[in-house]
Amino acid sequence: MTAVTESRQTPTATAASAPAVELIGIEKRFGPVRANRDVSVAVARGSIHGIVGENGAGKSTLMSILYGYYQADAGEIRIGGTPLSIRSSHDAIAAGIGMVHQHFMLVDDFSVLENVVLGVEGGALLKDGLGKARAALKELGDTYGLEVDPDALIHDLPVGLQQRVEIIKALYRGAEILILDEPTGVLTPQEADQLFVMLKRFREQGKTVILITHKLREIMAITDRVTVMRQGAVVDTVDTAGTSREQLAETMVGRKVLLRVDKAPANPGAVVLDVAGLGVIDPSGVARVKNVSFQVRAGEIVGVAGVTGNGQTELLEALAGMRPYSGSITLNGKPISCASGQELARAARSARLAHVPEDRRREGLVGPFSAAESSILGYHDDPSYNGPILLDQAKVRNRCQKEMEAFDVRPPNPLLRTAAFSGGNQQKIVLAREMDRDPALLLVGQPTRGVDIGAIEFIHRRLLAMRDAGKAILLVSVELDEILGLADRILVMFDGMIVGEMPRGEATEQKLGLLMAGIAGQG
Repeated sequence: MTAVTESRQTPTATAASAPAVELIGIEKRFGPVRANRDVSVAVARGSIHGIVGENGAGKSTLMSILYGYYQADAGEIRIGGTPLSIRSSHDAIAAGIGMVHQHFMLVDDFSVLENVVLGVEGGALLKDGLGKARAALKELGDTYGLEVDPDALIHDLPVGLQQRVEIIKALYRGAEILILDEPTGVLTPQEADQLFVMLKRFREQGKTVILITHKLREIMAITDRVTVMRQGAVVDTVDTAGTSREQLAETMVGRKVLLRVDKAPANPGAVVLDVAGLGVIDPSGVARVKNVSFQVRAGEIVGVAGVTGNGQTELLEALAGMRPYSGSITLNGKPISCASGQELARAARSARLAHVPEDRRREGLVGPFSAAESSILGYHDDPSYNGPILLDQAKVRNRCQKEMEAFDVRPPNPLLRTAAFSGGNQQKIVLAREMDRDPALLLVGQPTRGVDIGAIEFIHRRLLAMRDAGKAILLVSVELDEILGLADRILVMFDGMIVGEMPRGEATEQKLGLLMAGIAGQG
């Protein structure tokens, strides 16, 4: 495979046949970090074009330049063959470009309709703008299968429908070019399938889609062409039909990548976690976890499968001391009190429990903190870096630096604000913090969400190494491939209950899928 150079040629085609998007010689630096290096990409009109690469490869930076969040230090942007200066997202929207971000830009307490018109209300009389938007939403729903209740409040919608609202916002503003940044990172497999049906409809209607993702199976299933980036530069662009997952992974990482999990049989030991009759009721009085009982032994990975919203999140949070619960939790033979708040979390930590939360931004990190400060959250009272009065900042930074190197966090700068890292690198900061503490029990929710292919391989190997070292691991993931690849025993949750349990050797996607849907007969 050879690097793409055709986008550097001066276009001679008419606007109708010109690429929808051309990025030519794009350069972008953030201080000493060269995020984009002479990047050139051409995206054909009416196509789905994938952009892949490891975390920190420059994908999101490049798309942020196209959408006007950043300005390139050098290079040119052409839309439909016409050079454009895109200095803001307003300019991008005016050029027919829409972007759906990895982390949604919605107002939780507003309705779908209010979010759609926000910023384009249509004049002083909001009623007129809302009426126009309501009609447009119906038309978009009929055309693209984007049905959603216009009067529903955002905080009441599942994640898949929230993403649908983001897409509707872009289309309502006239987007002909739609950028999606890691769109399936927060979706269930079923929601991802629904999204791909929509994207195919967009393509059929002549719209252009740029898909940033680390999931090579999705690239192979949905895209027409794919551009591979590494260390800020384009290393290849190929027709999807002419490549394979293995070739793309090797091009992304610069070495052969093992796409399957290779592991030895588990050797379970003593019971580390014993959960009996666990119940969790949310603040509105709804039972989220119902009479759940199970055990996790030293030297095994127990996977929890289920469609998002069936109690897995609340289960993890109760075990980590983040929610009050009924029933009993025993760690290493010692009961953990049902009291809520800091004391419960502290009791869990003192029993050598580590927790990688499902939502790294809300529960695992503090965006304005430096990476070094985020790397000690929950462990800030550790005597190894506490002085008589204040934290020993040098020791905190040094430990963070070592963790960054061990987990390949990019850029490896402990002083950089946590919010400035890409989603995948933020995930590595959380994983490094929790996995590097020698826990007896690791609770891990969605360990590879938003993480690139090379890092996924690394994280899986680290989890298996912890298991083989005698640690107990409870793994929650919406990725069935991940559950089937890592777990030694699998629990399935539906409607807050465990509706199935089986050793990995007996599990299939079909059996798990039926249980996840609440169908008892597994066939």
